[in-house]
Amino acid sequence: MPALMLQGTGSNVGKSVLVAGLCRAALRRGLTVAPFKPQNMSNNAAVTADGGEIGRAQALQARACGLDPVVDMNPVLLKPETDVGSQVVVQGKRVATVKAREYAALKPRLLEAVLESFRRLEASHDLVIVEGAGSPAEVNLRQGDIANMGFAEAADVPVVLVGDIDRGGVIAQIVGTQVVLSGDDRARVAGFLVNKFRGDPTLFDDGYRMIETHTGWQGFGTAPWFAEAWRLPAEDALDIRSAPLREGLHIVCLRLSRIANFDDMDPLAQEPAVRLTMLGHGQPIPGDADLVIIPGSKSTRGDLAFLRAQGWETDLIAHHRRGGRVLGICGGFQMLGRSVADPDGIEGLAGKTPGLGLLDVDTTMTGDKRLTRITARHAATGLPMEGYEIHIGRTTGPDCARPFAHLDGGPEGACSPDGRVQGSYLHGMFSDDAFRTAWLAALGTQARAHGYDASVERTLDALAEHLEAHLDVGGLLALAR
Repeated sequence: MPALMLQGTGSNVGKSVLVAGLCRAALRRGLTVAPFKPQNMSNNAAVTADGGEIGRAQALQARACGLDPVVDMNPVLLKPETDVGSQVVVQGKRVATVKAREYAALKPRLLEAVLESFRRLEASHDLVIVEGAGSPAEVNLRQGDIANMGFAEAADVPVVLVGDIDRGGVIAQIVGTQVVLSGDDRARVAGFLVNKFRGDPTLFDDGYRMIETHTGWQGFGTAPWFAEAWRLPAEDALDIRSAPLREGLHIVCLRLSRIANFDDMDPLAQEPAVRLTMLGHGQPIPGDADLVIIPGSKSTRGDLAFLRAQGWETDLIAHHRRGGRVLGICGGFQMLGRSVADPDGIEGLAGKTPGLGLLDVDTTMTGDKRLTRITARHAATGLPMEGYEIHIGRTTGPDCARPFAHLDGGPEGACSPDGRVQGSYLHGMFSDDAFRTAWLAALGTQARAHGYDASVERTLDALAEHLEAHLDVGGLLALAR
């Protein structure tokens, strides 16, 4: 069945957005299409319809295809827990935590699962659009590769190479990649395209022809910068746009070193009545913050140490004393308590770490991981809310008697006696327009129910139209075999 793979000259060249746009373009042409990424490295995960987890980018691409995400769309997900080790998720389920060198030995055994997932998607759709990871130019990683050329060879899929002109040197990016590829891998590349051009694309005509001349590859166009990409769920926390200085509720989100599932912030970033600041390391919490959000983390105890190293613990205590509010989501909820214990070393070294002490609760990490989509009822407003849970650990304590929400008839989360500190395990709650509007109103802000999901759909359509206008989409789809 037809399939096409986009590989990049490096990370963050825009492959994920391009695949989402091509998926929506194919859908609009009447094709049944599915996304696929053999291996992804991200702590921003989505809970799938079949009860597993995949990279958030593949969940967006599934949406572009008009599909519910399933684990086959990203069969291998690596979730970094330390600088040298990652949790390995295979077909939606955690199977191990390994160091980078250990993973290299594991990769050949994972190819079977990757191909199994790919074949299932292939068998049930007209087209599969595949996204590579990193770059095939990392030829030192070619042996045992399952993310780029190793997969393309095993599945016999044609490749289009994507270069990023915004970072400069795109001629060298593409021509240099061809130079270092082996003869067989070079022959598998059917063409190239240039992404993220700012200004008049015709100014690059000579450079474009130079790439064609030096490589002999077919060019499929130059895609200008897509300015509305910020309206799509972010794959990288650095891509979440802080709101410009303006009046409104000032929400500050701490950008933790292992921040996870940070797409919680995307709907807030689009609220006209909200000024969202994504706070980087070394920056103090602004004194005019109304609410500080501690987001999810892949390493709660590790990020507690990171938070303290930035001086944010002192800032948080001062913010709370001034009457400010604090919301912890998932790992952030765990940090707000008195302690976080990991007796079995599930997220790192075994031990126990003092929490921030803003909630009277304690957390113990356990081996069981909760992965589920949920419908809950917000305790303060009584409103239903949609979201998902993706966490390990159990949190208990007196403040749980004042829940954030009610889930399956039981309490969920915790609130301080004065209600100014709240914690919850529920991700995705702010995508629910009615809940978000009521929640912001309770904070004294007149939000506009702008229709977040509708905004994402419009942006995907606009992205497809953008690619149709500037790339040879018909030619790209015709490559699939």
